[in-house]
Amino acid sequence: MTSSDTGILPQWSDYLDLLAKADKVLDLLADPSDPQARQEAYRLMFMALAAGFQSTFVDPDHPEFVCSVSNVMNSVGVNPDFIYGSASIRGDGAYRLSGKRGTGVFVLFDINAGSIGVLDTFGPSVGFIDLDECTLAEDGSFDILLSAERPEGHIGDWVKLDPRACNISVRRAYYNWGAEEEAKIAIERIDRPIGPSRLGAEEIARRLTALSTFVERYVGFAMGYGARQRKQGLVNVLEHDDWAGRGGLSGQHYYQGIFALEPGQAMIVETELPEKVRYWNIQLNDPLWNTVDWFNRQSSLNAAQAAIDSDGQFRAVIAAEDPGVPNWLDCGGHLTGSLMHRWTQASSGPEPRLRIVDAARVRDYLPADTAIITPEERQQTLRRRLRGAQWRHRW
Repeated sequence: MTSSDTGILPQWSDYLDLLAKADKVLDLLADPSDPQARQEAYRLMFMALAAGFQSTFVDPDHPEFVCSVSNVMNSVGVNPDFIYGSASIRGDGAYRLSGKRGTGVFVLFDINAGSIGVLDTFGPSVGFIDLDECTLAEDGSFDILLSAERPEGHIGDWVKLDPRACNISVRRAYYNWGAEEEAKIAIERIDRPIGPSRLGAEEIARRLTALSTFVERYVGFAMGYGARQRKQGLVNVLEHDDWAGRGGLSGQHYYQGIFALEPGQAMIVETELPEKVRYWNIQLNDPLWNTVDWFNRQSSLNAAQAAIDSDGQFRAVIAAEDPGVPNWLDCGGHLTGSLMHRWTQASSGPEPRLRIVDAARVRDYLPADTAIITPEERQQTLRRRLRGAQWRHRW
């Protein structure tokens, strides 16, 4: 409790005092005196409060998959191709996952001993479910039991639940936004009756206190991502990471770093493609690790959206102004921000190469047969992207 009198529950001013402490994360800004950067950091703080509420009043006895990141709450580098969900569970419980797979790239569940949620701390993955490795009916429906021990006589899909488990996260990946049939997923605890109880005042206070301190923790995590990369000199340089135990997806190669351009410059990203790869994308984030608006800007590309050059390589151009090439990555008015490239379940993990060039001479560094995209064609592409993004279920 935050009140000086432990016999009194926290009051509004106590919660506000805890929230005020998040102000110290401003020191993680590249330039804490920049008024624009400070206001964007304050925006992130409010976003953390909104996103955090999603996991503050979860009930592991009556779980559901809630979405704490979206195009509105676009923090911590949310992947534009994924629909995320997170459910709170108990490792000693028994749960049923049911629904329909849909026609997206994949539906993956990660069972974790921790999470970024308000009531959790980071912890390792302690289980993994790929729906494509489960029993699917002709219509794509599935029914999976999770428990410490397989029930006697149970012949369906079963996953052993680690006693440390406290969270299940799900990623539903889609290449063709709005065109693919979306997955439908339900989770229920089956070893006790349905019927949640009303939370007592002390428990509400405990959770609100955790939410009040979460803003500092979450924003510190988000802004610390860029601060660490700056400290390590990862400016216009990429590092390889697997994000193990920190919310990353098992079996992924992540290449990440800071892009930094001067006015009139552009960056060319080029890479070979793995011989086999289940999923890949590239995306841009702003300096605070918020994904650049992907509804109204082409700030990300996946395997279905990208144009592959005649030599079999993928090349993209990061630029503030449209260079008239298919694989333009719009940095959203930011000359600096972060870049992330993912290869998921790939036969290899080619490292993308970065090159700073004169924005006016971009085509000098691209294959001669690179298509020319007119302003009218770009508008058509953006409008298709916008419609597809809105047709998807996002929360």
